[in-house]
Amino acid sequence: MPDKNSHAKFDPTAGDEQRRQEFEFHDTIKPILEIPAGLSEDIVREISKLKGEPEFMLENRLKGYGNFMERPQPHFGPNLDFLDFSKLHFFTRYTNKVARSWNDVPTQIKDTFAKLGIPQQERKFLAGVNTQYESESVYRSMLDEANRKGVIFLDTDTALKEYPELFRKYFGKVIPWNDNKYAALNTAVWSGGIFIYVPKGVHLEKPLQSYFRINNALTGQFERTLIIVDDDASLHFVEGCTAPAYSEDSLHAAVVEIFVGKRAKCRYTTIQNWSTNVVNLVTQRAIVDDDGLMEWVDGNIGSKLNMKYPCCILRGDRSKGSCISIAVGGYRQYQDNGAKMIMIGRNTSATTVSKSVVKEGGRANFRGLIRILPHAIGARAHEECDTLILDDSSASDTIPDNICTNDSSYIEHEATVSKINERDLFYLMSRGLTQSQAVKTIVMGFIEPFAKELPLEYSVELSHLMDLDMMKAGSVG
Repeated sequence: MPDKNSHAKFDPTAGDEQRRQEFEFHDTIKPILEIPAGLSEDIVREISKLKGEPEFMLENRLKGYGNFMERPQPHFGPNLDFLDFSKLHFFTRYTNKVARSWNDVPTQIKDTFAKLGIPQQERKFLAGVNTQYESESVYRSMLDEANRKGVIFLDTDTALKEYPELFRKYFGKVIPWNDNKYAALNTAVWSGGIFIYVPKGVHLEKPLQSYFRINNALTGQFERTLIIVDDDASLHFVEGCTAPAYSEDSLHAAVVEIFVGKRAKCRYTTIQNWSTNVVNLVTQRAIVDDDGLMEWVDGNIGSKLNMKYPCCILRGDRSKGSCISIAVGGYRQYQDNGAKMIMIGRNTSATTVSKSVVKEGGRANFRGLIRILPHAIGARAHEECDTLILDDSSASDTIPDNICTNDSSYIEHEATVSKINERDLFYLMSRGLTQSQAVKTIVMGFIEPFAKELPLEYSVELSHLMDLDMMKAGSVG
């Protein structure tokens, strides 16, 4: 457990320009509209007006704004008092429409996605991708398979206009406007995100994909994602995130709500590679009905400070939830990650597997919650968290909170902390690998339980990102 002074270990002003990540870049494209910096009720009203929203959404936004202003910063984890909301831009627009053809996307934005190292395999399937640049989506198109099967796959702003009753039925029902400080902020200023509805009995063979890009310093991205997988249906959704490096902080505070119907299955895969000036504060939660399955596959390589705890509410009998995650805490990084499993139905089961790697003075904490409620008869939960520490200046804590309130259920917990085995390192180097290559081989083996859950093209991209992550801080090992 960290001591009460653990906040002092994270210095949000640390760093030097010479170690700036050479693989990051920013664009010079100018927005067509940018709301002045700062947060106020007038700003919230202006965002809603610019989007032409119905009255109920404005009311939601104002409730969220009021709750955000009243709430203190979270009392756990890293200290967030350094955030200055008066300097942030909460809404920026780069195009007046969401393009349906890749050729209609503004050239500089299109070039950005080509530069980001998105795998060639992924670019071939852009018909299944939604891309968001700053506050709003700039491109969207559907897989033919999804169109034929009646799947709704839209940016969230468009979904509010085209399916208002379906939208209102689910919006804010898993994560309400007063859930936590940054969910309240998202409710107030949300823009963009993904809306997916998979009809009953529909199965998609290929994943739907989305990519989020922050380009400017002192900006905020607040997408709102809403996914409904109806009874007997299935979905795999994949998202990626990047931003360039600046000397001033940007904020990403997203909300993801997922509904998994009876006998339905949803997998949500994230590879987050924000730069080391992005503060990433995300609320993700799914509610799962009878015999449903929710899987979070959560990769956290980037960001300056990251607080994210994917959650499953297993309200249905025999429902299942899992979270497999990695966190890499490197130079100037504080990863505070974990998972939450709330078990309500009978014979529910939950699994959490977390792998953390810390180096170059970074920090990576696992913060977990398993709560088995009185009526969750026969519930079973397994939690394991392993950390690999690559030097003497890095740190990691495991902070589980496991509660079982009936005598017919059980929770298993295991945790390990280790350093690289010198004998393994010597063996690999004796076979011709450099020290850096040997360390990377050991690290990739350590996170293999996560990597094997990714689609092939994303597994390749993960390996590429790990290469860059080890190079940009100088060296490892």
